[in-house]
Amino acid sequence: MNNNTKKEYEFLQYAVQSTTSNLLILDLIKAINGEYNAIRFYKHLAQLAPNEEVKDRILEIRKDEMRHYQGFVYSYTYLTGQQPSPQINETLPQNFKSGILTAFKDEQEAVEFYHRVAREYNVPLLVIKLV
Repeated sequence: MNNNTKKEYEFLQYAVQSTTSNLLILDLIKAINGEYNAIRFYKHLAQLAPNEEVKDRILEIRKDEMRHYQGFVYSYTYLTGQQPSPQINETLPQNFKSGILTAFKDEQEAVEFYHRVAREYNVPLLVIKLV
């Protein structure tokens, strides 16, 4: 861990201690599950894509979701000393159109959730890490 990362996580740990840490942990679990399901969802959606260009774009989105997932897992592990156990709690789309509609809805809900979490805990670092 480099010095900047260490300082960021020391700040995060301090901020969590000065807030309701159990609620933050629950929100991290929700975020981890959301990203875990998104990774699975976008892999499936890419298989339904009508052409290679669309498939490649969806796989790029999936890579972003993987980075988000890794960040949340790191934060959770750092704060709890444990590895999370992500849960599959979303169904996969039957066709590309329904998948795209679901993706738009889920992404908007995720942004709203991450903004709420960042405001609720008043931790600017979370805004950077969660959005």
